[in-house]
Amino acid sequence: MLPAVPNRALAELGRTAGGPGTLALLVRDQDTRRLLMLRAVLDAAEAAGPAVCPGAARDRLRDDWALLTAADRATGGGAHSPARARLTHPLMGPWATRCLTGLSPRDGRPTPHGRGELLRDLAHFSAVAAVAAARAGLSFTTSLTAREGVLTLPSLGALHTAERADVRVEVRCADGRLTLRQPGAPPVTVHLEQGTGAWSATPAWTPAYALPGLVPGAGPLPLDDLDPYRVPPRETGQYALSGPAAPDDAERKRWLQTWSGTAAVLRTGGEQRLTEALTLLRCLVPLELPPGADGRGSCSATRREAFGALLSSAPATPVAFAATLVHELQHTKLAALSEMTELHRAGPEARYFAPWRPDPRPYDGLLQGAYSHLALADFFQRRALADPARGESAWAAHARYHAQVGAALPALVGSPDLTPVGRRFVDGMAAVHERLAERPAPRGYTARAQAYIKAVRTLWTQRQPPAPPLTNR
Repeated sequence: MLPAVPNRALAELGRTAGGPGTLALLVRDQDTRRLLMLRAVLDAAEAAGPAVCPGAARDRLRDDWALLTAADRATGGGAHSPARARLTHPLMGPWATRCLTGLSPRDGRPTPHGRGELLRDLAHFSAVAAVAAARAGLSFTTSLTAREGVLTLPSLGALHTAERADVRVEVRCADGRLTLRQPGAPPVTVHLEQGTGAWSATPAWTPAYALPGLVPGAGPLPLDDLDPYRVPPRETGQYALSGPAAPDDAERKRWLQTWSGTAAVLRTGGEQRLTEALTLLRCLVPLELPPGADGRGSCSATRREAFGALLSSAPATPVAFAATLVHELQHTKLAALSEMTELHRAGPEARYFAPWRPDPRPYDGLLQGAYSHLALADFFQRRALADPARGESAWAAHARYHAQVGAALPALVGSPDLTPVGRRFVDGMAAVHERLAERPAPRGYTARAQAYIKAVRTLWTQRQPPAPPLTNR
């Protein structure tokens, strides 16, 4: 049974807002779901036959869980313990999803390739447990597996082994240091740092990197280019994500420069946008620039199974960075809300016009897109009103997003598939759209936005396949 969503939280989210209490509700629910999902991985491993999960792998999962439990107890437990931080890290969601898929093969018998991938995935949990224990100050010795020559220790860094193969690495932790030993190479000493990262004198070690807190007093934000589960499998098509990026020092500097001005920009679009970023954002995953980008193009995404992660190519300016956060964090909020309550019962058929894409969208995709564009319309209107002398680009963006949402709202509001909760939510979106219209963009911006909507609707209609002819029966 889905948990009830308080009326106040539903009303706030319908306005694309969300006070601290509402955002904390989403976080608590998602963290609980993540822990339950991890428990499901352990239960599935216990239930799987030896052809799927060998006894040695099950025994190792038990040992890893015991180490995590010891780390949690050593730091007093609670939501902020190193163990909980590792288990609720966004990228543990994709890991758990892969494991559950591998532990439940469709025909009951995995292929050799599938079994090998599952064992690699399960071995990653050992690295997670080791990091939590190290962060908790425990002393221990364990054996980990480097995957194709790379041993990733989440939040610490990655060791590149001497061989590009699956290599066993002995890990000893004591006095805030890790000693990593692999066959045929000298030992590597890694020194833990506070927060994110660990340093070593050897070039075989790549430390994890983090951007500074968004505001003074906020914790550092990981810029994760190491985790093996950071991006979904590559897809083909116009809207496929670009590949994962591995920023060098110069590129990290550009990320830092852009990030440094983002909080101030978020504030000009409303204090709530800064609160969202501080509460919901847990890590950034850098992506390559899209093919053919001229320095202004970008791509970004969120993943339902990775609550708190934002995947993005490097934004060109703080305004672009802030807009990306506003856009993607609405997807984060709506996805989390959708897991707490049923908003609609529409099917997956892609048949709706969305003026921000040339292809038909399913109802849920239309709702997601309209919700994020509505927040952007509000964000840029507030920016334009806050600084009329420099409001030209903000008014243009506001007019475009407002017109796009206006074109999508009739299909959303008129759907018979909305649940009562979904009806209240969509009605809240419509009320925000009407409120924004009370302070419209200067006439020229509105006219251009409406002409744009008309043009893309015409083009979209022309691209749709003709309806089948009627026949008498």
